[in-house]
Amino acid sequence: PREPGGEAAFAQRIDPAREPGLSPEQRLLMAQVERAQRQRALQRRLRGRNTLLALGIGAVALGIYGYTFYSVSQERFLDELEQEAEAARARA
Repeated sequence: PREPGGEAAFAQRIDPAREPGLSPEQRLLMAQVERAQRQRALQRRLRGRNTLLALGIGAVALGIYGYTFYSVSQERFLDELEQEAEAARARA
């Protein structure tokens, strides 16, 4: 709908308690719908935060896992011990 000035009218927020033509059931329904909309908006925001947190925790876990494999692959002391044990067995 257009107003006389030629501009489109915007939706106006109404206060259900002050609106004269609403029954108590309609007011209750409007309050329930508003609560449901607020809850959905909160869930959307929390879902985004939870996704970021999960990605962060996953990155830390993969970093620790990768570092562990890297550091274990660099350890050669067991190979040296086995060589010394074989050399001792050969001498005996």
